[in-house]
Amino acid sequence: MSSIRLPKDIEDKISDLAQMEKTTKSEIIKRALRRYLDSITRQATPFELGKDLFGRQGSGRGNLSQDYKKRFKERIREKHAR
Repeated sequence: MSSIRLPKDIEDKISDLAQMEKTTKSEIIKRALRRYLDSITRQATPFELGKDLFGRQGSGRGNLSQDYKKRFKERIREKHAR
C-alpha cells in the first residue's frame, strides 16, 4: 500500500474523470501507472525505432538490389572507356 500527495489541479482532474467514468480515483491512478510502467519497460527493437524513417528516400528504382552486378559492370566499363 502506498500513499502519494498530488497537486490540487491533478487531484481535481482525477476526481472529475472518476465521476465521468463512474470509477474510483484509485482505479484511475492504477491504470495510469500501469500504462506508464508498460511504456518504460517495453524495449523497442531497432526496426521499431526507425520504422518511420525507412523507405522515405528512395531512388524510384525498385530493382537496385537485383541488378547491382550489371550496373557495377556498366560503371566499370564507362570508367575504363574514357
